[in-house]
Amino acid sequence: MSLSDVWKGFGFGTVVYLAAITSIDPGLYEAAVVDGAGRWMQTRRITLPLLAPTVVLMTVLSLGNVLNAGFDQIYNLYSPIVYSTGDIIDTFVYRLGILQAQYSVGAAVGLFKSAVSAVLMILSLFLADRLVGYWVF
Repeated sequence: MSLSDVWKGFGFGTVVYLAAITSIDPGLYEAAVVDGAGRWMQTRRITLPLLAPTVVLMTVLSLGNVLNAGFDQIYNLYSPIVYSTGDIIDTFVYRLGILQAQYSVGAAVGLFKSAVSAVLMILSLFLADRLVGYWVF
């Protein structure tokens, strides 16, 4: 299911990165050609440094969803036969909270998942600030 989740988000990532690449000033590439830089040097010295904030932003956004394994995709193929191998946090919360009416346990597991996601987001923001000076506040 992870492969299908990557495939599902591939189009959005492509649009974001393509927009970031097209926003780079063509004059920088022209100046690099005049200075004698080849295609690899242009990529290494111009494209990658100017894409770094976009890569960091996409990484921060992705780390917030690292614990989301695509509930809709898993739930469509979910049955008691595959509980031991196909259970993820979201389906576990659904099964406990909705199907078995254990609201307190389901809420606690969901809250723990949200807390872990929040810690990952904060950690990724601090790493983004350290690596490329990207801070949103």
